[in-house]
Amino acid sequence: MSLDVIIRYVILVQQLQNSSVCYNKMPEAPEIHLASLYVNKMCEGLVFTGPVRKSDVSKSPNVPFTCEAYRITATSRGKEVKLTLTPMKSYDPKQTFESGHADQPMDIVFRFGMSGYFRLTTEDELPKHAHLRFYSKEKPCRVLSYVDARRFGSWQPNGTWQPDRGPCIMFEYKSFRENVLSHLTDRAFDRPICEVLLNQKYFNGIGNYLRAEILFRLNIPPFVSARATMEGLKSEDLCENETTDTETKKNRVKGETADLLRMCHSVPLEVVNLGGKGYDPEKADYSDFEAWLQCYYVDGMTSMRDHNGRTMWFKGDPGPMVPKDSKSPKTKRAKKDDHDYTHKKREAGTKTPKKEKYPCSKEAGCKGRQTEKSWQDVPGNTPQYKHRSTAQKRKSSTTELSAGAGSRRSRRVTRQNSK
Repeated sequence: MSLDVIIRYVILVQQLQNSSVCYNKMPEAPEIHLASLYVNKMCEGLVFTGPVRKSDVSKSPNVPFTCEAYRITATSRGKEVKLTLTPMKSYDPKQTFESGHADQPMDIVFRFGMSGYFRLTTEDELPKHAHLRFYSKEKPCRVLSYVDARRFGSWQPNGTWQPDRGPCIMFEYKSFRENVLSHLTDRAFDRPICEVLLNQKYFNGIGNYLRAEILFRLNIPPFVSARATMEGLKSEDLCENETTDTETKKNRVKGETADLLRMCHSVPLEVVNLGGKGYDPEKADYSDFEAWLQCYYVDGMTSMRDHNGRTMWFKGDPGPMVPKDSKSPKTKRAKKDDHDYTHKKREAGTKTPKKEKYPCSKEAGCKGRQTEKSWQDVPGNTPQYKHRSTAQKRKSSTTELSAGAGSRRSRRVTRQNSK
């Protein structure tokens, strides 16, 4: 994969995460793997120095690593990526490591959350949300930054792969397949397949857009039993060879049979093979990725929230395990515009502005404010006339009250005389 492809794809990921019209697309296994390729390509031959610096607002831990000269490499596994900081050993036997400086490699495991990514820039072009920074030894220096606008991501110094995550769906396919099929009797597989696909204990790397694309291609309703979709699968996939190159797998995907686990492996590799081709960061051209999507946020598809509140995209019958309290499915429709901007069209489309409302808790108070507004709207009326009218109303009310009291007294007298 060329450097240009990696750079363009990583910038695309950044734009998709920060754009208001994006697909709400969180980094999944393909994006995490491309991030590791980006780091390895950009940091190849680059020497870093000094301490690793953390932003003041980040709640993730400090990285206790300082070294005069070290290198950075990256590797990915599912939804995690690991940076390895390796001190450079001097060929001079008399030279030793300074006190307080690292003499052993350190692994830092990152989880990207909703908006994490890596970026190599000059010190003057440091991204706004760069929460962990590695400085190069060159002059002027460059900075490898972990950028996370929403700060849902995290990192762990001296970290390891999370033990409760399963094998990687892309690069540990044989182990991934065996892990799933050997646990089909677990209670986790009683749930709908769309929810089980997000369980990282078994499907490490699958996220929202991948689950939609996988189930759509196999024509599997999202809310059917996960166990039922995989009961007939064998632990060994005779049609798949882990040593086969990704380009061959990409060409073979058109002839895939209804093997859910194989699709969980091959569909993410398709995204990796896209590699950002056709994207222009300045013009925000997402044409290749949009053309690749068949279901997720595609016009004509239906969306519904699962039991965990995550939006599921699908087509057709959702299946029998639909959440009881879920709202009716919504179908995404394309906005139609006939581009007729004639004078009559504009007049027809012009809406009369609504009158200002006066919210109130009591009907009487609301009527009073409406009366006041209508008085001010009458041409020629002034506050003086308004005051005079109010006084007249008070006088009239007093007269009516007195008359009512007199009438009641006369009725009492009449009743007494009749007795």
